[in-house]
Amino acid sequence: MNKIGVIIARFQSPYLHEGHKSIIESVKQKHNTVVVVLGVSPVRGSKRNPLNFHTRERMIKKEYTDIVVLPLSDHPLDKKWSQNLDILLADTFPGSRFVLYGSRDSFKSYYSGSNETFELPENGSHSATTIREQISDRVMDSEEFRTGIIYAYANTYPKVYPTVDIAVFQNERTEILLGRKDIDNKWRLLGGFSDPTDDSFEAAAARELREECGDIVTTPMEYEGSFRVADWRYKNETDKIITTLFSTDYISGFPQGSDDIAEVKWFTLDTVLGMIDAQTIAPEHIRHLSVLLKKYKG
Repeated sequence: MNKIGVIIARFQSPYLHEGHKSIIESVKQKHNTVVVVLGVSPVRGSKRNPLNFHTRERMIKKEYTDIVVLPLSDHPLDKKWSQNLDILLADTFPGSRFVLYGSRDSFKSYYSGSNETFELPENGSHSATTIREQISDRVMDSEEFRTGIIYAYANTYPKVYPTVDIAVFQNERTEILLGRKDIDNKWRLLGGFSDPTDDSFEAAAARELREECGDIVTTPMEYEGSFRVADWRYKNETDKIITTLFSTDYISGFPQGSDDIAEVKWFTLDTVLGMIDAQTIAPEHIRHLSVLLKKYKG
C-alpha cells in the first residue's frame, strides 16, 4: 500500500508562493494522495495568524483541487498535539500509513508521534512573514479588498483594551494631581493604554506617569480598583476599555504636562468634589474620582 504524503504547514500568506508550491510539488511526485494539515491558532485574527482555516483551505484547493486539507488546533503540549495529529490522520484515512513532511524549522522538533517524518530541503528564501509585512499597508481599490477587511474584523474576538489611571497624592492624600486635555478642556486622572512591552499594569502606570507629567518621583503603585470606562471613542463599538486604577504619593520632581496632557495641576479633594458638580471633570473619570473621594475624603 502506498503511503499518504502529509504536509504540516501554516500557509499564512495571501497566495501560495514558490516555496509553498515547491513543497507541494515535491510531495506530489512521491505520493498519489497528498494531505495538507493546517495549524489552527486559538487566537482569532492576529498579525501572525491573520487567515482562518477556511480561507487558507480555499487558497490551496484553488490551485490543487485533488489535495485534502485538514485543520489541526494548536496545543500547549507537544505530546498531546502529536497524538491529535496521529488521530486526525487515522480517523480520516483508516488503515493507511503516512509520511509527514516539513521544512527544517517546522513541526519536526515538536512531533513525537508514530508516523515517519521527512525534512524537506529549503528552496529559496521565501517567507510568508516577509510577504505579510510587505503588503500590510497596501491599499487596493476593489470591492473584494474592502469585503476582506470587513470579514477580518467580523471574525476576531471582541476585545477589552486595558488602560491604567493614576491618582498622584500629596499632603497626606488631601491633594491630587490632575491633567487637562485640549480636546475637551476637562480635568482627569493621568494615565493611558497599557503596552505589550509593559511587564505589569504597575509598570504601565509608572511609564504613563512619566510620559504625561515628567520625571517625578513617587511611591510604589497601590491598587485601588478597576472599572469599565465609558470612553467616547468606543461608545458605539463592541470593543471596550477596562482600566486599572492606582494611587501613589508624590515625593519629588516638577510635574509638567506632556504628551497629550496640556496642563497638570494640584487640587484639594474638596475642590475636586465641586469640579464634578460643575462638570469640569472628564465624564469617563467621574467614577474613578468618586471612589477615591469616598475612600480618602469620607
